[in-house]
Order: sequence, then C-alpha cells, then structure tokens
Amino acid sequence: MLIRLLRAHLGPYTKPISLLVLLQLVSTIASLYLPTLNADIIDSGVIKGDTGYIMRIGGVMMAVTLAQVLCSIGAVYFGARTAMAVGRDIRAAVFDRVQSFSAREVGQFGAPSLITRTTNDVQQVQMLVLMSFTLMVAAPIMCVGGIIMALNQDVPLSSLLIIVVPLLGIVVSLLVRRLRPAFRGMQTRIDGVNRILREQISGIRVIRAFVKDGHEQQRFGVANDELTDYSLRTGRLMAFMFPSVMLIVNVSSVAVLWFGAHRIAGGDMKIGALTAFLSYLMQILMSVMMATFMFMMVPRAEVCAERIVEVMDTESSVVPPSAPVTELRSHGHLELRGVDFRYPGAEASVLRGVDITARPGETTAVIGSTGAGKSTLLGLIPRLIDASDGEVLVNGVDVRQVAPALLAEKVGLVPQKPYLFTGTVASNLRYGKPDATDEELWQALETAQAKDFVERLEGGLEAPIAQGGSNVSGGQRQRLAIARALVRKPEIYLFDDSFSALDYATDARLRAALTRETAEATVVIVAQRVSTIRDADRIIVLDEGSVVGTGTHRELMDDNPTYREIVLSQLTEEEAA
Repeated sequence: MLIRLLRAHLGPYTKPISLLVLLQLVSTIASLYLPTLNADIIDSGVIKGDTGYIMRIGGVMMAVTLAQVLCSIGAVYFGARTAMAVGRDIRAAVFDRVQSFSAREVGQFGAPSLITRTTNDVQQVQMLVLMSFTLMVAAPIMCVGGIIMALNQDVPLSSLLIIVVPLLGIVVSLLVRRLRPAFRGMQTRIDGVNRILREQISGIRVIRAFVKDGHEQQRFGVANDELTDYSLRTGRLMAFMFPSVMLIVNVSSVAVLWFGAHRIAGGDMKIGALTAFLSYLMQILMSVMMATFMFMMVPRAEVCAERIVEVMDTESSVVPPSAPVTELRSHGHLELRGVDFRYPGAEASVLRGVDITARPGETTAVIGSTGAGKSTLLGLIPRLIDASDGEVLVNGVDVRQVAPALLAEKVGLVPQKPYLFTGTVASNLRYGKPDATDEELWQALETAQAKDFVERLEGGLEAPIAQGGSNVSGGQRQRLAIARALVRKPEIYLFDDSFSALDYATDARLRAALTRETAEATVVIVAQRVSTIRDADRIIVLDEGSVVGTGTHRELMDDNPTYREIVLSQLTEEEAA
C-alpha cells in the first residue's frame, strides 16, 4: 500500500526527484573520494615529509569537501520541498474523498479516525518521504561505493565485510518484523484517544451536569495507558536497535585495526591504506545505520499508508450522476415513490414503501415516534443518503440524476442538530449564498426571529461565532441555522425538528413569519411537537418506517389512532380540538 500510495503522488515531481538523486550521487562520490585523498597525504606526504604534496592534495580535499557540502544542501532543499508537497497532495486527496462521503461512510470510519488519518497518518508518510530523500537515496550509493573503494585499498581485509554487512541486515530485519504490528497498535490507540477526547470536549456540559468527571478521567486514563504501553513497547524495540548496530560497528572497527596492524607489520599494507579502509568501513556501516533508521520508520508508514488507502478506496454510496440534469423546469415539486431505505447489514428497513407528495405553497409535516425514520426520510431529498429502492423526485426528476450543485440550489435543509462554523454571523449566513447583501441577511434574521439578539451582539453581523456555535445558545443556534437556509431562497425547505429549542411564543412567531416568506415554496417539516405542525396543509404519520396516515390535523384526530395517541400524549382533549 505504501508503494502504491507514493507511486500515485510522486509522479508529478519527477524532475526535482531526478535532480535530487543527481545531487546525492555527486555528494556521496565526493564523500567516498575524501578517504583516498587522506591516504595519499599520509603515505606520500606525511611519511615522506613532502609539505608541498600535503598542501596540494589538501587543497583538492577542500574543493571536494565544498562540492560535497553544496550538493548536500541542494539535495536536502529539493528533498524537503518535494516531501512537503507530497504530504500536501495526500492530505488534499484524503480531504476531497471524505468530502464526497455520505453519512453512511462517515459513520463507518468515525470522525476521530478520519481526523487521525488526514493528519497524523499523512504526517508519518510525509516524514518517511523526507527521510528517504535525505538519507535513503545516499545510503545504497555510499554502501556500494564504500565496498568498491575498500576493495581498492585491500582485498584480503575486505573479507570482513562478508560477515559484517549480512549480520547487520539480519539484526535489522528481525527488529523491523516486530515493529510493524506494534506501530499498527499505536495508530489504533491514537484513534481511541482522539475519540474519547472528542466526546469529552463535546459533552463537557453533560459530564458536569451528571458529575461524571471521575468516570471520564478513568475512561481517558485507560485509553491513555493503552497508548502509553504500546508506545513503550515500540520504544523498547527501537532503543534496542541502535545499541545492536553500534556493537557490530565497534567490533568491526576493532577487527579491522587488529588484522590491519598485522598486515602493516608484514609489509602487505600501508598506514594510509588502513586509515582509508577504516574510513570506508565506517561509511559502509553508517549507510547501513541510515537504512536502519529508515527501516524503523517504514513499518509505521506502511500501517499509516494502509489506513490512508482504505479511505481513498472507499467509494461513496452517493455517487454523482454520469450525465447530470442541469436544468429543472418545474418549481418546488417534491415526490417520494415507494421509497425503501436499509442500512448495510441491518435486518430490517428503516423506511418501507413511503409515498409522499409535497407541492409549492403548501406545508407538509411529518410526525411519528422516535426511530420512525423521519430524519432518514428528509436525508434522502438532498442526497445525504440514497434510497435503497424507489424514487425521490424533485421537479419530476430523480435526485440521483440531478447535478449536485443544482440540487443544493433547489433544496434547503435545516438539520436536527444545527451547526455553525468558526467565523462571523454574516459568514455563516452567507454559507450557501456568498453574494448575499446585508439587507438579505437582516431580512432572513427577522423572519427567523433572530434579528433582535444579533443586533445586541457586539459587531452585529460581524459578531464572532465560535466553532459549532458554542458561544450562542441552542435556540439562537437554531434560529441562525434557519436564517442561513432562508438566505438561499430555495424552492424546497426541509426543517428537521428545527424548532425544538424554541419556546412556544417564538415558535409561533417564527412559523407565522415563515408562512409569509415561503408562500411560493414547498415546506416539509419534521417535528415532535404537535403545536408546530397542527396547522400544516398535510400531515404524514410515520410508524416504524411506514406511512400509516395522511391528512389534516382534524382528519387524523378522527381517523388515525397513531396520530391521536401522539397528540394526546402532549395535549388535552380540549387543546387538541
């Protein structure tokens, strides 16, 4: 998965990668040439006392060192730029894929896991790319070049490499095999910590209200301890790797000095050659150490790449049409024909054979017990999810055939849990219509019964809104969400229990204002509160996913036991009448 991911995103950067490899090649060749020059200075300059030769070769060494430094700087520069660009591209690709997901796929992965995959997982892959460009490219060149140069200095002494290099490879391979599952466990537990932290921050009021601080601390402590245990387990393996490699390196150096000294004593080798050979041995082993450092990162990056690719390979259940309809002739006509909806793996359908018609200038209400499928039904219209069977028609065209932008223009949804984005009141209201004027915003706020409290805010339309609208009350948040939908002036308004946080007086004023504002539009209201929907032109009663009644309030009170039971659970007989 890691190779597949990198192959897909490194393609556009072929030129800088080629230049980087060239610079690394020149830099490594320069590094390999320096010990040979040093040997020449020792054997032909120091031992013979030739100061001129020492100065001349020393100058060459300075020039080679300068070239090596400049090439290293250039390689690191291009490597860092390319790695950061690849990380940016992968993050953007994951974000775009997540944006295409329906509610089904988001629920399948979970928000905490998607956040971790987009940030931490991508960062691990990005770091691997950076280290590969700065270390891994040079490591094989230095290893092969070092072996060749060592053989050039002394072939018999080079036989030590036959033992040392494979031994290092075996030690590293054994440790890497154990690191991979440890890193997978770490990433999974990071997801767990993120999930619990997200729940606790979002639900801080509930935690305080029920005095569950201790319980939540214990929950977080368990998840935190699990992550710590896995991190320590991984850290022990990583800590064991470097001493193992250094032990082999130091033992090899002692062996070279031991056998090299005997060869010098026998006249088979010069002192400069032994010094150069020792330098090449260090370069070879250092290249293996660089590779070792890389191999420590590879298992974690592989796990992260698998998690990223899992998101990238997941297709949304809401697929854009191949030949989208870009123009709708009718105005505000909504119809559901024989609609069924079943969640993957569920034993029963949430909706079964639902037939509904809503027309412009009318208000259609949907009521039913908790879990009857009301919110699911509304989610089918703007294609937050797609029907398992049947058709959802907007202006006579199946929503699955309508261009997404056009559908969003025709349908305005106020969700059950209104969400506001970080910014200002104005930026939130213009979310669906960026070119809306201030007059349009104030008009929408007045209709939504939000004008008074917005005027009291410091800055008015430019008053700051915190993430999720946490700095305004639940009722204010609902009214701002309603105003946001009104600014767009869609043909079909969908209100998913959008008046639940309002008091009865505000609810009544808002509905009266909405009746005037949406006189030519189609309005569909899902509500639990009977007073909100009793004056609707048509009331649809849902029970366990099926339509069990349709009519006005008075008709359903006379003929529909399910509706009557819901009404009398909230109102007295006299109030209902």
